[in-house]
Amino acid sequence: MRKSKPKRKRMKTPARPTNPGFPGGYLPSFLLLLAACLPGAAAALDFRSVAAAHAVLYDAPSPQAKKRYVVGKYFPVEAVIVLDSMVKVRDSSGELSWIEKKNLSEARTVVVTAPRADIRQAPDKNAALVFQADKDVALELVEAPRTGWAKVRHRDGQSGFVAASQVWGL
Repeated sequence: MRKSKPKRKRMKTPARPTNPGFPGGYLPSFLLLLAACLPGAAAALDFRSVAAAHAVLYDAPSPQAKKRYVVGKYFPVEAVIVLDSMVKVRDSSGELSWIEKKNLSEARTVVVTAPRADIRQAPDKNAALVFQADKDVALELVEAPRTGWAKVRHRDGQSGFVAASQVWGL
């Protein structure tokens, strides 16, 4: 006696509306662009830093939500969605959380992601070493990166240039 194979239900794939005027030709590309322009959507790469001495990161957009982490002053985040009193942020590990808007500053900081970052006098790997910063140290962004180097300042006052590949938050 032959066993019959179970019948598989064939999933119907919905047709993807095409629009040749947009990259990829798909309408969803347009919707993503439109969503970025809506109120509440942050601009691309909208980096900020924590202004409060201690700030709580939540799992939902409410101070009554589950508390996930506590972060300190100067901790850099990328604003993804901005609501009235809460902001959805991404940290250097890629995790998404919510933080109260009042705890954020427009000041830009970066965090060292390399085991140890070399901060040099000039934007050149052969320039004299000013200091080194260990992983997870926050540095103030003084000047946006040019040719792969950003000018940064440590909170003790020392400043120099760091390779963009050694930090997150640019």
